[in-house]
Amino acid sequence: MTEPEQVLESTDLVEVQAALLATARASSAQRAADTVYGGRDTLLRQTAIALLAGAELGEHASPPEATLQVLSGRVRLSGAGRSWDVATGGLVPIPPERHSLTALEDSVVLLSVLRAPTAGASA
Repeated sequence: MTEPEQVLESTDLVEVQAALLATARASSAQRAADTVYGGRDTLLRQTAIALLAGAELGEHASPPEATLQVLSGRVRLSGAGRSWDVATGGLVPIPPERHSLTALEDSVVLLSVLRAPTAGASA
């Protein structure tokens, strides 16, 4: 028996950025997010996150493995007494420690997370 063919769809990240920034501007939290790839059954999940200048994702635990790519704007990733300022086009691995993210200007980032396989998952 053959596996069903996977349907591949392209995502226009320019459109995603515009939509998320508009949502963030209308939100009291000054941020918005959308999963652009992945779901419950995938190991890789990619989430686009818009943060308005000064908005923050407070300190939180690090996923097993992840990167942060800045699609537009400038952000500060902070953890364990150190920080990284990352601008449009920059890519940084998420440190393996509690960390936070602050927008230094209106920004959209792409968070890529490789999640640990669940028990019983096939490779």
